[in-house]
Amino acid sequence: MSDEHAIEGEVLKSSEEQESTRNAGVPAKVLPSTLYLLPLSERPFFPAQTLPLLMNEGPWVETVKRIGDLPHRMVGLVLVKPSTAEDAQPDDFYEFGTVVRMHHPMFSDGKIQFISEGVSRFRIVKWLSTEAPYLVQVEYPSEGVSPREDEMKAYAMAIINTIKELVPLNPLYSEELKYFLNRFSPNEPSSLADFAASLTTSTKEELQNVLEALNLGRRMRKVLVLIKKELDVAKLQSQIREQVEEKMTKQQREFFLREQLKAIQKELGLAKDDRTADVERFRERLAKLKLPEGAAKRIDEEMQKLSILESGSPEYGVTRNYLDWLTVLPWGKYSKDKLDLNRARKILDKEHDGLDDVKQRIIEFLAVGSLKGEIAGSILLLVGPPGVGKTSIGRSIADSLGRKFYRFSLGGMRDEAEIKGHRRTYIGAMPGKFVQAIKEVDVANPVIMLDEIDKIGASYQGDPASALLEVLDPEQNVDFLDHYLDVRFDLSKVLFVCTANQLDTIPAPLLDRMEIIRLSGYITGEKVKIAKHHLWPKQLKKAGLARGDLSLSEPAIRRIVEGYAREAGVRNLEKQLGRMVRKAVVKIVGGEPKPIHLGVPQVEEYLGKPIFQAEKPLSGVGVVTGLAWTAMGGATLSIEATRVHTHNRGFKLTGQLGDVMKESAEIAYSYISSHLQAFQGDPKFFDEAFVHLHLPEGATPKDGPSAGVTMATALLSLARNDKIKRPLAMTGELTLTGQVLAVGGIREKVIAARRIRIMELILPDANRRDFDELPDYIRDGFTVHFAKHYRDVMHIVFG
Repeated sequence: MSDEHAIEGEVLKSSEEQESTRNAGVPAKVLPSTLYLLPLSERPFFPAQTLPLLMNEGPWVETVKRIGDLPHRMVGLVLVKPSTAEDAQPDDFYEFGTVVRMHHPMFSDGKIQFISEGVSRFRIVKWLSTEAPYLVQVEYPSEGVSPREDEMKAYAMAIINTIKELVPLNPLYSEELKYFLNRFSPNEPSSLADFAASLTTSTKEELQNVLEALNLGRRMRKVLVLIKKELDVAKLQSQIREQVEEKMTKQQREFFLREQLKAIQKELGLAKDDRTADVERFRERLAKLKLPEGAAKRIDEEMQKLSILESGSPEYGVTRNYLDWLTVLPWGKYSKDKLDLNRARKILDKEHDGLDDVKQRIIEFLAVGSLKGEIAGSILLLVGPPGVGKTSIGRSIADSLGRKFYRFSLGGMRDEAEIKGHRRTYIGAMPGKFVQAIKEVDVANPVIMLDEIDKIGASYQGDPASALLEVLDPEQNVDFLDHYLDVRFDLSKVLFVCTANQLDTIPAPLLDRMEIIRLSGYITGEKVKIAKHHLWPKQLKKAGLARGDLSLSEPAIRRIVEGYAREAGVRNLEKQLGRMVRKAVVKIVGGEPKPIHLGVPQVEEYLGKPIFQAEKPLSGVGVVTGLAWTAMGGATLSIEATRVHTHNRGFKLTGQLGDVMKESAEIAYSYISSHLQAFQGDPKFFDEAFVHLHLPEGATPKDGPSAGVTMATALLSLARNDKIKRPLAMTGELTLTGQVLAVGGIREKVIAARRIRIMELILPDANRRDFDELPDYIRDGFTVHFAKHYRDVMHIVFG
């Protein structure tokens, strides 16, 4: 028999049978006028319910004991407003509750458990005790005027029909329905409404409203809304459960069918197992490769091992991954070089303005390869300040050769395994960066760029710089051995291009393997061309503007270069141009008509006051302008010397100087002191004077020997009380015998002098070749004096 028919059968039981059940209830005339109260925190209790209740003993033990001593054993169950009932106060109780008969109270593990048999509603009239156990005077209100019989019957049938729909959706409803029918008749609308409300999962406030609804018609309307809502939720839950079960059943069915299909295909020879498929895939790859003897032998051994291993074993996975790497590498696969010098020159000129000496050096390198017919593996090192185009030059080299390009950064790398791979004994082992690069480009002769090689680190995990020695040595990398592959791979055809900001931190053995090409930075004219041809179009494209929408005049670009972006590279210049574009875009979006033309006046309006003012070299007694090299390019610095007092002899240095520069200052002081008479100064000057030598800017660390000549000249100017009467800058290392030795960074220093418009220089004679090799556009306009001995410097400066 279906659940629905069973419910109808229960509903149609004779009223005679039900009468005996109703007699089990307590007549209104014997209901007590005073009741002890117990609080409920989650939902109210209804008269139509019979349920076990569980609550914490807390302060309610005495209440339960007193109820047990009463002959009728009745207690009032009332909902409280807080979420917990342990500390309920009289103000927390609602006004209406349900009187129940307590059966079989039990105490266990701090809990009270008893069966509650609902009897009737009550309303609290008066509190006789305001502390637990709570005792109140109550009244049992009547249900007021009942609705018309046909209306009441319609509500009752609607509630019964909704319950009939609910029961199949949740088995618990059928159990509660049986308990209800054992005590009440479905023809009693009041009990039916209370029972239906108790079935729902509505909020405690909604259920309390039902309990307090004395008018039967209003109560039945409220209950019908709640139970309809419960039916909708139950249907939705049932629908979700059916969808989940259907999906799981479908997946299980598909899994079994798939397994059966595999078995059938295997029996018919139409399909292969995973191991056979792997082996065949590896053999297909090998057929396209030219393997060296050692690699072929190792791959054969591993293939034999794979063919006897179970596909579920861990060793199978390790061997399969190893063979996957071995067979995916481009053994003997090379791209053809394009050795057309005219094409290479066009690519370099298209991508870069300036850097003519660097371009010429690259063309020479390609010309040698063109004559030989191939570019053998070489290692180039591009050294220069940030933002001068080292990385893009490397990419242009690859484009001009027609080779694949791969770049990775060595900055901060501390693990030797990053270079040579992990050994296969480790879980998750991987080949090194070079093998990964070869796999990525799928040829054995790419251009690989190693960025920031001067910032490579070292740790307890090994020294990556030492691991690079094998990679970057043309004599050794023909048999490069990666720890993971454990097979020799030929890297001799790879063209390595490294970049660095300085050479000091690169180990000498590594530096010895590389051919150095210096990128010294750009002068103002070059920056203007770069901005015009490359940076400005790039910013317009990034902002989604056409070239005709926004234009920037050449004087405006020059103003940005000189006032906001004086560094050696062009990275900051690009940022400033980006700011100009964004400010203009705001105006365009705001409704300003296109095109917009930006000139010099708009530069300060868009970018604010210039960061750099026109530098004016300091002048005066004891003040000399020197030339310095930094990782950011060339710089000028004014060295100041002054006499503090004549009480005693002394020499003080300031300006955050390094050890080498401090020694240069001591040498300059000693040399000038011992030769002061020959240089037409007072021979007793330094015997009596306390001299202070300072190198601005004080917050910038400085080191190196190249300021020796400059510091000596500042001290001599102070001793002679004679200032330098024309703009002049100098550099050179000084010895105790007055020899002027060669220094580095001549190009950067000459560019720095041009930047502040000092066009007369003193350089060491040993650097004459470095100056002569500079491009004409850098040397033009300079008057340069070359000094072998400090006497030459003295005659040039003081006549």
